[in-house]
Amino acid sequence: MMKPVYLLILLLGSFLFPKENEIKNDPFATITICHAPNDDMAQFVNAPGFASFHPSPIAFEFAAKGEMVNFPTSDGSDGKGYLLKSTSPSDKWLFVFQEWWGLNDHIKQQAEVFYNDLNGKVNVIALDMYDGQVTSNRQEAGQIMQSVKEPRLEEIVKGAMKLAGPTAKIANVGWCFGGSWSLKSALLVGHQNIGSVMYYGMPVRDAEKLKTLNSDVLGLFATEEYISKTIIEEFAASMTSAGKKLTYKIFPAVHGFSNPSNPKYDPEVSKEAYEMAITYLKGKFAI
Repeated sequence: MMKPVYLLILLLGSFLFPKENEIKNDPFATITICHAPNDDMAQFVNAPGFASFHPSPIAFEFAAKGEMVNFPTSDGSDGKGYLLKSTSPSDKWLFVFQEWWGLNDHIKQQAEVFYNDLNGKVNVIALDMYDGQVTSNRQEAGQIMQSVKEPRLEEIVKGAMKLAGPTAKIANVGWCFGGSWSLKSALLVGHQNIGSVMYYGMPVRDAEKLKTLNSDVLGLFATEEYISKTIIEEFAASMTSAGKKLTYKIFPAVHGFSNPSNPKYDPEVSKEAYEMAITYLKGKFAI
């Protein structure tokens, strides 16, 4: 008869060291996590189904009105961005953050859309968070997003902040990977931050970090299982705990619904979300 102590060891072993088939049945067991799992999109890259939210962008003709610029970063490298200068000198700046594809023509075009609807009164810069890497292949996009290092991403934001200048009033907007960085940028630029618009990005949910926000946040989310209703409600609770205001809506649409180059683009939902975004930003910039 098996002694109790051996039975206890076997039970503990089965709990601490699950069988291989049990690991395979866990959809998140093989996720490569390159940063903190609570506030980073990279944790979902290997999850079954996540890539299907990101069909390859549809090519389109883009006639650029802005220019690519370089700016120094304190780690010894240069940062880059697609810049549209205000028609007259202005300390108002909008930082635009890319999806996981990199700084492609779609993001540049969206930067121009915001620039035009802000009447050319705001400097708009779409930051190159991948240091020149751009792809339309979702496997490559996932690999790039997992490989970029948080310190480098922070240096790019800080370099853009220096480009804008110490008196700049900075708002942020981004989608997916960039939705996360819209909020992270708002935290990084500190007292110069005046607003953040997140399109279906993973939010920071640490109330202590959120206490340092200098503005409210507008969240435009999709109906999905990854950045889920539960995660969004946790974010809302943390914002309340931090004493910050969050306005958000979960739209009846898939992740990526607001990207015109995405075959899953939803024009009606995207129009409503954009109206919320541009109204918010006009208020922040007093336009």
